[in-house]
Amino acid sequence: MANLAATSPQSDKDLASIAEARLLARRAKAAQALLAEFSQAQVDAIVDAMAAAVTPHAEALARLAVEETGFGVVSDKIQKNLFGSKQVYEFIRPMKTVGVINRIEDRKIIEIAEPFGVVAAIIPSTNPTSTAIYKILISIKSRCAVVMTPHPSAARCIMRTADIMYEAGRTAGLPDGAIGWMTTVTLEGTQELMKAREVSVILATGGMGLVRAAYSAGKPAYGVGPGNAPCYIESSADVRKAANDILIGKSFDNGVLCSAPNSVVVDQAIDADARRQFIDQGGYFLSATEADTLAKHLVTPQRLPNPALVGKSAAYIATQIGMTVPPGTRALIAELNGVGRDFPLSIEKLCPVLSYYVVKDWREGCERCKQILRYGGMGHTMSIHSQNDAVILEFGLHKPAYRICVNTPSTLGAIGFTTGLEPAMTLGCGGFGGNITSDNISPKHLLNIKRVAYEIRPVPRVPERPNVPKASFELADPTLPVAVALPKAPVKPQPDGITADSLTHRIDQFLSTRGLAPASPARPAAPAESAQPEKFVCEEDVRLAVKDGRKLLIGEKTIVTPAARDAGDAAKVFEYAGWLQP
Repeated sequence: MANLAATSPQSDKDLASIAEARLLARRAKAAQALLAEFSQAQVDAIVDAMAAAVTPHAEALARLAVEETGFGVVSDKIQKNLFGSKQVYEFIRPMKTVGVINRIEDRKIIEIAEPFGVVAAIIPSTNPTSTAIYKILISIKSRCAVVMTPHPSAARCIMRTADIMYEAGRTAGLPDGAIGWMTTVTLEGTQELMKAREVSVILATGGMGLVRAAYSAGKPAYGVGPGNAPCYIESSADVRKAANDILIGKSFDNGVLCSAPNSVVVDQAIDADARRQFIDQGGYFLSATEADTLAKHLVTPQRLPNPALVGKSAAYIATQIGMTVPPGTRALIAELNGVGRDFPLSIEKLCPVLSYYVVKDWREGCERCKQILRYGGMGHTMSIHSQNDAVILEFGLHKPAYRICVNTPSTLGAIGFTTGLEPAMTLGCGGFGGNITSDNISPKHLLNIKRVAYEIRPVPRVPERPNVPKASFELADPTLPVAVALPKAPVKPQPDGITADSLTHRIDQFLSTRGLAPASPARPAAPAESAQPEKFVCEEDVRLAVKDGRKLLIGEKTIVTPAARDAGDAAKVFEYAGWLQP
């Protein structure tokens, strides 16, 4: 039985894939040695040629990707291909990636770019051609040879993309083997490539199993976690625009980007308006029975989306589960009461299906968004639709997501299409998501930086040691290190015995000169027990409270700006309610 297994067709394919991975890694290593010596002008000419060559093929590659994988929408994949060949290219084009890239004059430091080395690039089936374009461009821009392993269900379109760019690069002077791709793709071959000693770094985009394999390969790796992005609509939002942004993001390429919206969280005060806007713009709210049926078909026992429905349109999904939806339906919407295993549709869905939650206010919305992110989207992306900058900042401060997109589709905002974020198809999830970085990955992540550092703080000269015969110095071994007297750390001053009352009096006198506290040491009376905590306190509120000689009551839900916190603490105008009392 063992002999039969060893010579089975699958075993032969695995061996062929492993052999191919080793060959491609060796070729890339040889090309890397040449590419590392290229000038900035040579590198830029190659990148220019590859971007120019692949751009006219954006539509053909998009059609090939949809035909081969069955995922997504041709017109949207065209946009993603052009995003890679134009927007990513325009962003990286002026980057310095060769030789001296920076001089820090005041610190007398020279920074020099060094390529990381051969890149193993894992290309997914959901965004195959656009990710291939992007990873080839950023790798070669940083003078790193790259070997790609395509997802088996997207191998043809990925290989066609690589072939177009490689031929253009070769014409512009790219070394042989600087771009490689596996044609016999198996899990064993992919693992062999990632572990090959010639490979220096891994760019992993794909399922969690593959990303974990990349991190366990013993190499530096940039992995990407799942998305499951919540989209919060706060009561001050432009509700019509918010609904449209979310539907655009969810229906774009049928929801296969990991930054696509997965849940809507809406304030109760605007719930009715939000529902109307979603329905008017192509959202279909499922009944409880329909939502239960959808969950059974869409979510597998492993809590993953059913591959047969991934990247399919809302109308197609409805038909497959025996439902009828209005023409022009852009997304199916299921109202849920919770997050987790008991609510299957709260997972990342990778198709035009949204879960829908109603919350009392932004604080409850904040907690609901945290729950959603913890259930499969830690560190990735969320969006907030609001005109309230204070609430927006609170979400930025406290949400476990590294891309908080404001008043824009999360799908496109996260990758830098509609925002000022660095344009990228690989989005790090940082410590929250178990990734090495929270950045959008660019050529700078494939560079190591050398630093030439000049002395700016001379070491004090060693004083001559008294009562030591000169001969002892002359006979000393000149190879031994000479002790250097380093500057002593400053001695912490001792208390001068000033009393607490005297110190308080001096501080009050100083603050009164700055308009922050009364000169008199008398304190205003504490607020009555029935007083209500402030909802929001800014620096102006503190100034007026000081002027009027009154206190500000701070509760656990009070928002206090940093400047107000400093001024209020200094002027001692805060009273803390309940358990917050110091």
